[in-house]
Amino acid sequence: MKSFFRLFLLALVLLVVALISALTAMRLAIHGHEVAVPDLVGKSPAAARLIAEQSGLDLNVERQYYSPTVPEGKILSQIPPAGSQVRRGWRVRVAESLGPQRIAIPNVIGQSERAANINIRRRGLDVGAIAQMQLPDAEDGQVLAQAPPPNASSVSDPKISLLVAAPPESQPLVMPNFVGQPLGSVSQTVQDAGLHVGSVTTAPPVEASATPMPPQPSPASMIVTQNPAAGEKTLTGSTVNFEVR
Repeated sequence: MKSFFRLFLLALVLLVVALISALTAMRLAIHGHEVAVPDLVGKSPAAARLIAEQSGLDLNVERQYYSPTVPEGKILSQIPPAGSQVRRGWRVRVAESLGPQRIAIPNVIGQSERAANINIRRRGLDVGAIAQMQLPDAEDGQVLAQAPPPNASSVSDPKISLLVAAPPESQPLVMPNFVGQPLGSVSQTVQDAGLHVGSVTTAPPVEASATPMPPQPSPASMIVTQNPAAGEKTLTGSTVNFEVR
């Protein structure tokens, strides 16, 4: 019985030793592929890339910012920070300094989105995010606001984000019956409803002996057909075509 317990204890000790050895080997294998992230702040992108590659890391210059303290063309910040333990092949993301802000922020409020885009890029800046908002009195595509505001100082990002007026949403409506009404009054009604008058054609004479209609319809011409027809559903901004006599 004593021999059995001795053999059992010996086997248990050997098993524990084997497990500890396996865990140690696994930990060494995992941490053997880890490296410390070097300090890249203050270095040029070329020098920072070389240092990163020597550590088995990849470098990606993602953004550019103004900085009153870090000279232009130097690394301003990095992620992960220096000293972090990462696996080989990890990508280090850095931001490059543009030096102190020397470009005035232009005023593009009230301009069209296209004109504002040209104005911003002409000054060496970039257009950031563009958001839209409906405003009853604003023209479609007109710049309503900007960030940073005009002539702002101590700006960090060389981008200007814009808030642009969006076109009004089309509203559903049921087409009225315009047949039998004069073209002049109907045209005004159509415009007031947010619709557009499309083609207006002259209906052929009812009888061959009838007097030919004038080639051009007049406001007094009576509507005989319409498209879309009365009762059909349409949207504001749609076009309505008429045939008159």
